[in-house]
Amino acid sequence: MINPLRGRLGAMRWRVRLTLWVAAGSAGLIVVGFAKLADRALAVFFSVTTGRPWLPFLLAPVIGMIVVWATQRHFPGIQGSGIPQIIAARRLAVRGKPVDSLVSLRIAVGKIFFGGFALMGGFSAGREGPSVQVSASILHFAHRFLPHARAIRAPDLILAGGAMGIAAAFNTPLAGIVFAVEELGRRLEARTSGILVSTIILAGLVSTALLGNYNYFGHLKVGEVGHEIIVPVILGGIVCGLMGGIFSRLLLWPQKSRHLALWRWRAAHPVYFAGACGLAIASIGWAGGGVSYGSGYGITAQVVAGHLTLPWHAPITRFLATVITYYSGIPGGIFAPALAVGAALGSNAANLMGIGANHVPFIALCMAGFLAAVTQSPITSAIIVMEMIDGHGMVISLMAVAMIAKAVSSRLGPELYQQLAADFKPLPEHPSPHTPSTPVAPV
Repeated sequence: MINPLRGRLGAMRWRVRLTLWVAAGSAGLIVVGFAKLADRALAVFFSVTTGRPWLPFLLAPVIGMIVVWATQRHFPGIQGSGIPQIIAARRLAVRGKPVDSLVSLRIAVGKIFFGGFALMGGFSAGREGPSVQVSASILHFAHRFLPHARAIRAPDLILAGGAMGIAAAFNTPLAGIVFAVEELGRRLEARTSGILVSTIILAGLVSTALLGNYNYFGHLKVGEVGHEIIVPVILGGIVCGLMGGIFSRLLLWPQKSRHLALWRWRAAHPVYFAGACGLAIASIGWAGGGVSYGSGYGITAQVVAGHLTLPWHAPITRFLATVITYYSGIPGGIFAPALAVGAALGSNAANLMGIGANHVPFIALCMAGFLAAVTQSPITSAIIVMEMIDGHGMVISLMAVAMIAKAVSSRLGPELYQQLAADFKPLPEHPSPHTPSTPVAPV
């Protein structure tokens, strides 16, 4: 005799699985669409500015001001990377607080549209962090279609959704799973971890099926690596750790020094401040020969392939352009620009040492090292770079440089995303008419 209760429980479990798998597949599709939009926006910027070095001085301020105005007026919560918002949303969900101002379909639409639009201004921003917030918003929306609210906890869905964004954006499901544990959440409930991990993998597989098994930065072909890699690992870890630590401290500067006149003016006039940042972006791009514009995908791919040699100032101009882009308050991530800074550092190190033919190991080490120093997520950073490498000869080296860089960076400041997430406060239980409608951090 069939137990009716067991039958209902089985049907309920399958409804949960199907709901989350549909949401995961949808998130993968949307992240792929976001990738195509970002590529198109960058292509438009470079096509219209080629031969017109004066045009970024018009495009960057105007587009920056439009994006920040729309962010402040209609889409508060979409500014910046998106990863701090997910960390904050998960913390609020654990406490039973509303999170729709940080993860919702409205947020996802604003993040995609204005994140792509900002790239048409030449801002140094990536789409990986925004993809995290978009995917988490989609999975959070799917929570209402589960059989009951306790089928899977809302905080765990936000966590899994964020990991899906990394998996789909980088075509690396493993990196998404590790990122969920290392940066976003620290834990997954045992009873739901299997289904949530399957959603992360599914989102990555959808991205791979549509985009192919490739990385935007290309594949790094590494030959045999011997004991001579030890010194570059140590030096690369220290240098990337110092630079990444300084980078993180600069991003946290507005949060730590709100009393300064510069940040008070930004809080009072965010749109004008974005215009000023746009002028700074255009100035840095003009002075640096254009290598600092955009997310860094195209230029870094050419460097990885050996088709381009970067000037000595490339790491500096990219570094500064990314910091100023963050200050502007536009929606945009720092993963891709951080990898671009690391690639430029590695390329310069190889040129300085007179190693032109075998520059790839230096590039790979510095990409992993700088990203690990900025995010203080060494395992995720190493895995992302590992996915770009043909062969496994550098696996240990990448893990070592990421760990060293993270150790050095952590001496200079706290974890970047965790600290930024502290700016997103919960709404009061009974807001007054003068209370802002969203827990928005300063842009």
